Amino acid sequence: MKTLYTAEALASGEGRDGNARTNDGKLDVSLASPVELGGDGQGTNPEQLFAAGYAACFHSALRLVGREERADLTDSA
Repeated sequence: MKTLYTAEALASGEGRDGNARTNDGKLDVSLASPVELGGDGQGTNPEQLFAAGYAACFHSALRLVGREERADLTDSA
């Protein structure tokens, strides 16, 4: 299978309390543990980034199927 796209990211610092960025510079975020896990909550965390990526991919798949089925997706989120 031909590779269509590859993404690269680098995390630095103290893991959950550091920085993450992509090699193309389109994403550069400070990471911080959430308050619920003993952190200061002043940045995003890996779980939030994973959830956002999953949500975007899942929504894209739903929209593809919706278009094929000619469903009204005006308010989809």
